[in-house]
Amino acid sequence: MGIIVEDAVKTAHRPEFGRSGGNGSRHIIPRDARSLGLRESHPSGSSAIWVGIAAIIMMFAALTSALVVRQGASMDWHHFDLPNILYFNTAVLLASSITLEMFARRFRQRWSSPVLGDSGSPWLYATLVLGAMFVAGQYLAWHQLNSEGLYMASNPSHSFFYVLTGGHVLHLLGGLIALVYVTAKLKRFTLRQSTLSMATKYWHFMDLLWLYLLGLLWLKM
Repeated sequence: MGIIVEDAVKTAHRPEFGRSGGNGSRHIIPRDARSLGLRESHPSGSSAIWVGIAAIIMMFAALTSALVVRQGASMDWHHFDLPNILYFNTAVLLASSITLEMFARRFRQRWSSPVLGDSGSPWLYATLVLGAMFVAGQYLAWHQLNSEGLYMASNPSHSFFYVLTGGHVLHLLGGLIALVYVTAKLKRFTLRQSTLSMATKYWHFMDLLWLYLLGLLWLKM
C-alpha cells in the first residue's frame, strides 16, 4: 500500500507536459492530469471573453452608424484612396490567425496524446511576430496619409479612418498582450486549454473585425 501511495504522489507532481530532451526522450502525460484540474475549463472566463467581444461589436457598430450619418449629412466628405499597405497588412493578420490555429491544434494534440511531442511553440512565436508586423504596417499607413497631407482633423472622412483603424489597433494590442501571457504560461508548463481557447477566440475575432472595417473603409472612403 505504501508503494502505491508513493507512486501516486510522484505521478501527481510530474510536469503536465514538457519538451523533448536532447537525446530524443519524451515525457508522458500523467493519467490523472484531468482530475488534477491542470487544464480544466472555466465557464466564467469564457463568458467574460464573449461579453468583451459583444462590447467591442457595439462600439464599432456605433462608429459605423456615426460614419454613415456624417457622410450623408454634409457635402464636405472627402473621398481618398486607401493606402495599398492595408491590403498587405490584411494578409499578415490572416496569416497570424492561421499560425495561431496551428499552435492551438498542436497543443490540443499534446493534451489528448499519451506521448508528448513538439509543443508547436514556433507557431505561437510566429503569431506574435505577424501581429507586431500588422501594427507596424498600420503605423506606416497612417504615416503615408500624413505625408499626403491627410491628417485626422483635416476632414471628417480622415477622422473616421484614423478612429476606426486606431481603435482596432488598440484592441489588437490587447490580443498581443494576451498572447504574450499565453507564451509565459507555456514556458512555465502551466498553460490551460481554456486560457488558450479564450485568447484564440479573441484573436480570430480581431481578424473578422478588421475584414469588416476594411470593407467599410473601401466603400465609404
